[in-house]
Parts: sequence; C-alpha cells; structure tokens
Amino acid sequence: MPAKRKASAADPKAAAAPKSTRRKRAADASDTASPARKSTRRSTTEPTRKLFVLDTNVLMHDPTSLFRFEEHDLYVPIMTLEELDNNKKGTTEVARNTRQASRMLDEIVCSSENGIDAGIALDAPSRGQATGRLYLQTEAIDVALPAALPTARGDNQILAVVMFLAEKHPGREVILVSKDINMRIKARALGLAAQDYFNDKVLEDSDLLYSGTRELPADFWDAHGRGMQSWKEEGRTYYRLSGPLAPDMLVNEFVYQDDEPPLQAWVKEKEGRSVVLETLTDYTHQKNNIWGITARNREQNFALNLLMNPDIDFITLLGQAGTGKTLLTLAAGLTQVLETKRYAEIIMTRVTVSVGEDIGFLPGTEEEKMAPWMGALEDNLDVLNGTTGEGGDWGRAATRDLIRSRIKIKSLNFMRGRTFLNKFLIIDEAQNLTPKQMKTLITRAGPGTKVVCMGNIAQIDTPYLTEGSSGLTFVVDRFKGWGHAGHITLQRGERSRLADYAAEVL
Repeated sequence: MPAKRKASAADPKAAAAPKSTRRKRAADASDTASPARKSTRRSTTEPTRKLFVLDTNVLMHDPTSLFRFEEHDLYVPIMTLEELDNNKKGTTEVARNTRQASRMLDEIVCSSENGIDAGIALDAPSRGQATGRLYLQTEAIDVALPAALPTARGDNQILAVVMFLAEKHPGREVILVSKDINMRIKARALGLAAQDYFNDKVLEDSDLLYSGTRELPADFWDAHGRGMQSWKEEGRTYYRLSGPLAPDMLVNEFVYQDDEPPLQAWVKEKEGRSVVLETLTDYTHQKNNIWGITARNREQNFALNLLMNPDIDFITLLGQAGTGKTLLTLAAGLTQVLETKRYAEIIMTRVTVSVGEDIGFLPGTEEEKMAPWMGALEDNLDVLNGTTGEGGDWGRAATRDLIRSRIKIKSLNFMRGRTFLNKFLIIDEAQNLTPKQMKTLITRAGPGTKVVCMGNIAQIDTPYLTEGSSGLTFVVDRFKGWGHAGHITLQRGERSRLADYAAEVL
C-alpha cells in the first residue's frame, strides 16, 4: 500500500486520468517500446493483390484471360478498348477473339450494380475462377513520357497508364502483361514491371513434352518381377506386373529395352500400382510390311503399331523433317482404305501458312487451290506407288488413279459444322494450329474415324504461336494417358544422309 500511494503522489495527473486515456497511453508506450511488433502488424494490412495492366494483344490472343489471374486485380486502359474496336472487323481468328473479348467485357460491366469506379468483382462473372476485381480507366491520365516516346502511339499511352498506376499505388506491385516483346522491353527500360502472358502455354520448356516412349532400366525385371503374371493371346504376349515404375506409366505408352533379347511393348491397362504390358507387332520385318513400307527404326515401329490399331482413334506424330511421319501415315491409311476396307477414304488437310511471301490468289476448285500446299502428299504418293509391285507403267498409272480417287484434299476454312464418318483424317503441319483450331478439327470426327496429327514444333510459321502454345503441343499433353489415343516423337531421320546432316548442323 505505501508503494502504491507513493506512485499516485508522484503523478497525480496519471492517477486522475480516466481509464480510456490511461489505456491509450499504455498502448502508445507499448508501441514505442516494440517497433518490430508494430511494423509486423502494419504489414498484415498492406495489399497483397497485384495489379495487372492488360495490353490489347493479350485479350486478342485469349479472350478468357480476364478470368485467368486468380485473386489478383486487372486494369484495362481506355487505349486497349480503342485498339479492340479497331481490330474487331474481319473473319480471321484474331478478329473473332477480339469480338469475344468485347462481349465478355460488356457482360462483366453489365453485371456490376455499384458502378465501375470502385472496380467490378470478377467472382460472379467468372463463376469462381477469379476472385479479383476489374478496373476500367475512368479518368484522364497525364503523364510526362520521355521525349523519345511519341504519345500518339497506343503502346506508349498504355505505358503512360502503367507509370501513373505505379506512382498512384507505391506500395502495390503494378505489372504490365503483354505478348509484345518490344512493349515489354520498353516498359523495363522505363523502370516498370512487365511479364508475358503465360496461361496459354502448355509447357514452359518443350523438352518436357511427353514423348510417348520410356526406356526400361536394366534391373526392371528384378524390381518388377515379383508376382508377375504372363499369358499369350492371339499371338501376343501379355505381362501383368507391379513395382516402383508402374504408377508413372501411362496407357498406350511404349516401353523398350535394348538388352538381349530386346523388348518392345506398350501399356494396355493400368490399375492402381499394376500395369499390363503387351508385346508389339514387328513392322521392321518384311512379312509385316504396310503397302510395301517397313519400319526402319524403333520409333517408326511404335508409330505403325498405333496407326494400324483400330482401337486407337487419335494419334499425334512429332518429329523433324525426314523422320517419316507423312509416309508412314499414308501407307497405313491406304492399307486400311483399299485393302482391309476399314475406312471409306482418306481426308488430308493442312494450315495454309507460307514460309515466305504469298504468291497471291490461286485458281480452280477447293482441291486445285490446295494442291500447291500438298507437295508432301504428292512426293510420298510417288514413293508408295513405286512399291506396289509389277505391272509396268500401265499398272502404276491405274494404281495412281485408284489411290487419288480415295484421297480428298480439304481446306481448314470449310471444316466447321462437318462430320466425318469412317474416314482416315490426316492433319499435316499441325504445329501451326492454335488450340482452338485444333479443337474445331478434332471434334469433326464421327463414329469410326481415326484422326492423325503430324508436325514439327520446331518449325512454327504462324505469328504469335510458340512451341509451348501450339495446338499440337496442347493436344499431346491433354490426350496422354487416354485409352484411345497415342503419341510418338520420331527421333531418327530416314530421308537421306544429306537431310539428316543438314537438320543436325544448320
């Protein structure tokens, strides 16, 4: 009691102060005594959401990009809307995407009940895919750009908006998202954060793309032989086994072992930690030739097993020039159309993207217009026509006419709405297709149709497409492991020693 009385006498104001004031002083004192605790508490209230400023080409490339940024906020400058308006006319894929982006923006704006100044919540329009807010430019922005950047250009006006937002929100990360490399370089030169739009890329590195094959280690049978079951059925040998590698295998993935005797098989079933392997037909032997063609290497043998299997509806073949993609596919198609009558006819199509300058309009019908793009078809038919045996010039001419009567050349422009029944559909140069175009083509397949996509993702001629965003990469990744689809990456070139050396050193 004396100590308490002494303290009250020393500070009468403190004793006389009300309880609320004393609590406030105590809080101030504690804040002064522990600045670390105070800074930690303040950091929890700082905004963690990033603010992404969308360039026009992102919306033109992927209209659904508005819903691809999860919890972060988006900002659309007025110049982006202006450029969307300027590119909405036409029948190209870019024009269609532009109109779709405008429609989605209109639906989002119309869904807002509280105006657009405070941002529009994306939770409801995106059905839960995005939880951030969309901000539209509602005020005039006057930012002094460097003299080297003319303000009349739309790109520079978007950069001015990014600079304004970075100054307005100093504690928040403001990032420009653009597919334009030069735009990103200019943004970084001005000290602004800039990123590419990554959501359209299936893979960051094409080396990670599924190859369709797996080499078995030397101790595979020792590690997986316990409890193995083996049986024969219709000339094929089957192995049911389990082990550490079994969960990683995919249905229709090819496995091989180059020991003596060599093993080549593929995964036919997968259930939990066990798989069923089935041995392959050896198409390297002349007795199993397909239209006079035999496989020259392991990957070609895998490809022919896929092409000749009636249970496989969708096949993707990747490989550089000269690996035999078109030749193997045509040989398998002609055999199943003319000999086994499994399919009614072959339909071949490809993207008409030229390597150099365009030569102008082409005369004639649809097939005549497509003929210059089908040089690969003509070259391979000459090879296949020379393997049909005896008969002289008359026999070869008759065979050529028969073959051409069963091969139809179609343009991609007239595919929408069609349905192919019992057809062998070949999509050549598929690396130049976008994922949307690839979906349009594959969904044309009706009952009894086999679709084969061929291409080389290292030779993409379509602007704005990369190895990671190509439609061919997209379908390879999405169809892996499906029981009625298969994929093979052909490794060795078999065209000529000159072509092989050129592909290696050039």
